[in-house]
Amino acid sequence: MGSQLAVVWEESLLEYDLGGHHPLHPVRLDLTMRLADSLGLLDGVEMLKPEPATERDLLRVHTAEYLAAVRSAPLSGWEVGHGLGTDDNPIFDRMHEASALIAGASIKAAEQIVSGQADRAVNIAGGLHHAMADHAAGFCVYNDCSLAISWMLEQGVERIAYLDVDVHHGDGVQAAFYDDPRVMTISLHQHPVTLWPGTGFATEVGKGNADGTAVNIPLPPGTGDAGWRRAFHAVVPSVLGQFRPQVLVTQCGADAHRDDPLADLSMSVDGQRATYQNLRELAESYAGGKWLALGGGGYSLFRVVPRAWTHLLATLLNRDVAPETTIPEDWIAYAVRRARNVPMPTSMSDGADPSFEPWTGVTASAVDTAIRDARHAVFPLLGLDPADSRD
Repeated sequence: MGSQLAVVWEESLLEYDLGGHHPLHPVRLDLTMRLADSLGLLDGVEMLKPEPATERDLLRVHTAEYLAAVRSAPLSGWEVGHGLGTDDNPIFDRMHEASALIAGASIKAAEQIVSGQADRAVNIAGGLHHAMADHAAGFCVYNDCSLAISWMLEQGVERIAYLDVDVHHGDGVQAAFYDDPRVMTISLHQHPVTLWPGTGFATEVGKGNADGTAVNIPLPPGTGDAGWRRAFHAVVPSVLGQFRPQVLVTQCGADAHRDDPLADLSMSVDGQRATYQNLRELAESYAGGKWLALGGGGYSLFRVVPRAWTHLLATLLNRDVAPETTIPEDWIAYAVRRARNVPMPTSMSDGADPSFEPWTGVTASAVDTAIRDARHAVFPLLGLDPADSRD
């Protein structure tokens, strides 16, 4: 049985490029891998080369009509439909090929875990959680998260938990498995009344035999490290303990950071680092150590995402980077050139204290209200007591 981390990566993943002014710019991936390498985290780590998802792979989640639209879009123009040709999802050359490669990278990462070659695997280019069966949405063409999960189910994995810490609701993955009791989807996100895509209310709990397997924790704008982590710990360990997944899949969008331009939560890099360490603990405690980590959103391209995801890679590798670590000068010089002189951070920390007070059952804040609502919606369906802080 393997224990090492499988990193699926090659520079061709940077071809998923929605345009120079689009918020989801691949420079964030380039800078992440360069920062991790500059800090020595990738020493001795062999990168696995991804292969494009096949049509059979893609049809596990997406419709044939949608695949045809994606393939034809660069030649068909802006009238192709299916959510393509919009400001969020502009058409670009080799759109199908680039999107299929990201999907294939997440499937390859899943293969490493299912085969026993590795206990942990990561595709930071993945996490495109908004794509639906028949249309693109929210910068996402193919839903690599759902495709990797579907592939694992087809291999015989019986229970998979998907945990989404992106600031936006993991709507595409929830929709794909809303009535499938084999998959638990958990999403912490900014409240849908205040942020796109407008879904992810606590009352969305699954359907039919899957009642209780969709868990949503919508948080008020302005929620920082202490509140976010309070909510996380008040809900997530309990539901994972009841569900007992065989694999934990995490979408690790970095856009809950206070500097992110597209949302209004207020986490720090220090809080995100602590969260990734919590994900590692959850995988060990509830999923036999099996952890598939994917990227996601994050639009502070230069100052936040590279630091956050370098901490993610460090956590996956058990090579944790101390918050006070100084960022190497060669990385800063490269990033400044790419960012056209945007000031760069010099430390792997925001200087924040990510500690929190555990939930006690008392509703004393807007975050506590979110905790109460999430627990009352889903805990009874899982045989848990929503009012008992021990559950």
